[in-house]
Amino acid sequence: VSQRMVASMRKKLFMRLQQLPLKFFDTHPHGDIMSRLTNDTDTVSTIISQATTQFATAGIIVAGSLAAMLGMNVVLTLASVITVPMVAILTKFVTKRTRRYFRRQQEELGQLDGLIEETIYGYKMVKAFNRQQNVKDHFNQMNDSLRLTSTKAQIWAGFLMPFANVITNVGFAGIACVGGVLVVNGMATVGIVTSFISYTRQMVRPVIDIAGVFNSLQTAIAGAERVFDVIDEMPEPADSPDAVPLSEPRGDVEFRNVSFSYRNDKKVLKNISFLVHSGQKVALVGATGAGKTTIVNLLTRFYDVNEGQVLVDNKDIRKYTRSSLRDCFSVVLQDTHLFTGTVRDNIRYSKPDATDEEVRQAAVTANAHGFIMSMPKGYDTILSGNSDILSEGQRQLISIARAVLRKAAILILDEATSSVDTRTEFHIKEAMEHLMKGRTTFFIAHRLSTVQNADVIMVINDGKVEEIGTHRSLLERKGSYYRMYQSQYKLTRIIDQYPEF
Repeated sequence: VSQRMVASMRKKLFMRLQQLPLKFFDTHPHGDIMSRLTNDTDTVSTIISQATTQFATAGIIVAGSLAAMLGMNVVLTLASVITVPMVAILTKFVTKRTRRYFRRQQEELGQLDGLIEETIYGYKMVKAFNRQQNVKDHFNQMNDSLRLTSTKAQIWAGFLMPFANVITNVGFAGIACVGGVLVVNGMATVGIVTSFISYTRQMVRPVIDIAGVFNSLQTAIAGAERVFDVIDEMPEPADSPDAVPLSEPRGDVEFRNVSFSYRNDKKVLKNISFLVHSGQKVALVGATGAGKTTIVNLLTRFYDVNEGQVLVDNKDIRKYTRSSLRDCFSVVLQDTHLFTGTVRDNIRYSKPDATDEEVRQAAVTANAHGFIMSMPKGYDTILSGNSDILSEGQRQLISIARAVLRKAAILILDEATSSVDTRTEFHIKEAMEHLMKGRTTFFIAHRLSTVQNADVIMVINDGKVEEIGTHRSLLERKGSYYRMYQSQYKLTRIIDQYPEF
């Protein structure tokens, strides 16, 4: 029963994680989320398994002892059970304090898991900047805090059993006194009193055990609270009742007076409006934090607009079902994520029912087939998320092959060539040209050399569309885009003059 309950809890937690908006993952450390899914549910499983057995055993012993005692003498039975509410009061007093510390213990364990996950994921940065000692100090600080919290929880938990034993010993003395009075008055025999002390010992021991289990349950309750905190999180808003599937999308996109803020105190986008026709290539350029990625987040409905409308094919995207809307996008991000599995599985991730030939064709189109076939097992080579088997450029080409396979109407490229060398950039750009044919494409770029062939270039500054036009028209205007281009052009000339650097 306990294992079914915990399995159900873990399943509900994982299912809810799939339903939560991007905002939740942006504001919660990934290690803490993992701790809730593993440590907290495992704690619940362990404690509940023990508690179920002990509660059942204790219940049988207590019931049997009470029945025998009532059959011998009702007055002595009442004297015997008076210790039970006293133990219950003591248990309530202790658990009220331990629960707070156990809750803090689970929270600090989640924070520690977050630090470990972050350190392992960024181990190259830690070593590159020689920050091992700082990481150790931070870990020791958090580990010591967890140790102190756990110690306080255990100290309070340790008070229960000794004081419960004192109460039961006082109870034995009380039974002896009451029994003595009854014997003097001829209402009981010495044998019955002796039997009652024995039965009381049998009855009270399981009661104390139950109190101890209830105390241990505070750890499980603390873990369960953290699990249910996530389960109770609001999922992404449900599709509106009149939402319809987006079938055969053309790829027309319009932002109409859109404003948005991640927090209430600052708007990231301010009354933005623009129209993109099907098949156009649109470049979003501007300083870091200007709002370029936010435009993409709103288009894919990772977030909903605060004001205005986002339209696809002349219809508000909130009038489409969310799943069908996202089916019309292919995405290639700057930070390429590969899942543990074969190369074939990673390409097929965007279209699980794709045939092997479709996967191969997508790789050929993305210029990835050559290096894949040079690997020991070709498409059956096992990859992992942080594997060093592939270079950054090769990872990007696999990501592009994944997007090619999707055959979506709208393509989003987020700094897809920012972290690769010039030769690899050429192969990636060539692959992207194949990918962009016949698709509406939004690409975010800082290298202006990659956006010159765009049909539309939008300069985003401080949440507004500052300039919009083609590469040539924007240069002729000599505004923000012109200054950005001149700055990068000068930097490129300096680099060309001093290639040794």
